[in-house]
Amino acid sequence: MAFSPRKIGIIGSGLIGRSWAMIFASADYKVVVYDNSAAQLSNAKEEIDKQLHGLSEQNLLRGDIPVQKQIENIEFTTNFDACTKGAKYIQECIPELIDLKRKIFNDLDNVMSDESIVGSSTSAIPSSRFTNGLKHKSRMLVVHPTNPPYYVPLTELVPAPWTDSDVVDEVYRLMQEIRQVPVKLTKEVYGFVLPRVHHAVLMESWKMVQDGIISIEDVDKVMSDGLGTRYAFMGPLETRHLNFKGGFKDGCKPHVWEVSNDSGPNARLEGPLLEIIQEDFNKRIPLETLAERRAWRDTRIAALSKFKRDMSNCDNNA
Repeated sequence: MAFSPRKIGIIGSGLIGRSWAMIFASADYKVVVYDNSAAQLSNAKEEIDKQLHGLSEQNLLRGDIPVQKQIENIEFTTNFDACTKGAKYIQECIPELIDLKRKIFNDLDNVMSDESIVGSSTSAIPSSRFTNGLKHKSRMLVVHPTNPPYYVPLTELVPAPWTDSDVVDEVYRLMQEIRQVPVKLTKEVYGFVLPRVHHAVLMESWKMVQDGIISIEDVDKVMSDGLGTRYAFMGPLETRHLNFKGGFKDGCKPHVWEVSNDSGPNARLEGPLLEIIQEDFNKRIPLETLAERRAWRDTRIAALSKFKRDMSNCDNNA
């Protein structure tokens, strides 16, 4: 099969795979989604069709091409070769199981073109752990999206020690083309950057609840109606820079270290408090309503993303 610069392969038809398919289709790429389960593929096709039509009706659709054309850009197959051979770019979206990733990447290594690139959606595992020894390992890296990827554009590019720098640059340009927001890591680190920052916030929130300082519901408000409103437009470093007359340097007072040091060592997220937090959420957001709540979240994030794009366009035209 000849190499096709407009073909994208997606391995896995779960939530992340579906999101990647929709993102690439919005940029008018021809997307082929692979899964070894025909039933899963049928469900993915139905979900994508439903989501894209819903987004179109709400004027929140990504890209500049009609919804029906975007839907037609996505094919589904149980044939691994049909998905991967000749693809410009392949995005792996399978579960976080190291042995399974090793098998899939070995299979990809045997069929991919020398011009193809493979990105893994893994949320924590460095790609060196499953690409070592492969013939095409220099063309493989982590391309970690933020969940839900269609609505939250940040994408971490994490090279293995042997990933070609030109490959990272090419993926960076590809992510920009499809309107993701790529960031490059200069080296591998377990958990990458976004999850590590997220886990730091999660850990501090846990300790505040554990120490009886604040309720479960209120500690979430500290982010959603406090820090989060600023972080929607700027990061913690710029936030600090803007908050002090003398800028960032003035904001790095000794009390920053003192407050952080006072919080004590990290705790394991387990034990009685884990059950208390789970029970609290089960009352407010029962497990059977998670899909509904996720849809509520995604609609709001999509609207925020559109607002940010509009504001960026205004800034660029100013």
